Amino acid sequence: MESSPVHFSKRTNKNTKPNPKEVDSRKSEVIVGLGFRGSPAGPTPARLQTKKLVFEDVFPSRDSATLEHLKELSARRRVIEESINQSSSVTEAIAREISGGLTSRCLRDLQKLEQYLPLLENLISHVDVVCSNRQVVRWISELKIRWSSALSSSSFFNLRGPKLFQIDTLRYELGMILYLYAALLRERAIEVLPADLVQSAKLFREAAGVFQHLAQEVFPSLQSAQSVERPPEATPWMSTVMSLICLAEAQAVTIRKAEEKGTSVALLAKLHYGITELLGEATAILYSNNGECKDISSRFLEFLSSCKALHELRSLIYLAEGLKTADQVGVAVGVLRDALINARKKVPGEESWRSIFRKEIDAAADLLRRLEHENEFVWHENIPCGDELPLPQGNKIANAIPYEPQRWERELSFKI
Repeated sequence: MESSPVHFSKRTNKNTKPNPKEVDSRKSEVIVGLGFRGSPAGPTPARLQTKKLVFEDVFPSRDSATLEHLKELSARRRVIEESINQSSSVTEAIAREISGGLTSRCLRDLQKLEQYLPLLENLISHVDVVCSNRQVVRWISELKIRWSSALSSSSFFNLRGPKLFQIDTLRYELGMILYLYAALLRERAIEVLPADLVQSAKLFREAAGVFQHLAQEVFPSLQSAQSVERPPEATPWMSTVMSLICLAEAQAVTIRKAEEKGTSVALLAKLHYGITELLGEATAILYSNNGECKDISSRFLEFLSSCKALHELRSLIYLAEGLKTADQVGVAVGVLRDALINARKKVPGEESWRSIFRKEIDAAADLLRRLEHENEFVWHENIPCGDELPLPQGNKIANAIPYEPQRWERELSFKI
């Protein structure tokens, strides 16, 4: 950027690193733009609710070892239910002691899930052996596996409490538990973001891996399950959408690290547009499958569109800065004019999001004024528009960390 709006000189320095002061004033808002917690842009994916399951009351054990396993399974499930339903009577101090001193509630919930999942995986592996038996099917139906949705608008406007969806298969329980696990990994990534960018990016990538596992290995088996309704969380396409969102967030954290290192504006422009492309893929999947679940929360949809537009604008600001450094001021002016026209059409409705968005628009408008002034007094270049403008290019560098299921192998025996 030039320090004076009046006196210009031709640039000979081709260093295209961004101005650290300007980057520092914007970076936190870029990250906040990809968070649910504390943001009105969308519901928190981890805000699910469920009903109690008592496995030993349904599955008749042939021996004491099987009975103990089922009781432990129920106990592990109960503490998860009480935590997410916020019905636990355990005090904060006792909760910390039970967890081994963990002060983060998110970490404590992740620990509970990690203790339950291997037991559940073991039960499923044994039930799958006899899954064709009608008696086993009846047992599972008697469990009444019910979960609410955090992404469905009908869950928010039910005066009797959140709407519960029941599907009579243990894969539904596994899928929703894993969905909750991935959502909590994502919340933990947001929680550690201010202190540890590397750990935050890793957690986002781990969450993306769990969502990928759900989309590819768990939820496809539910497509044939007999159910009038299912929550959007229990579909392969929504897990894919969430995986793409987590990858976008991991890339946003990577960009923040790159900004701190003084990475070139050309690369920053591509990385931001890579986020736009990831969220564009998520949006396309969401709308192509909206017939399967028509009541997706409008706030979730606005979250996606707002984040996509925000990072597109950020990409074009960096692109314009790079064009200016390359002495293509007229093209930079054209890019920013077009970017501002499009961005002003996409200002979100939520007040806090409008504030963030308008700061980005103001930054682009301020840069545009200075570039127009420079072009008028120094360069006198034609201002391209429409198809004459360079197309932004994206670079997607975040990849998911594959999820490896854990199973506590114990022999189970039931009275068939």
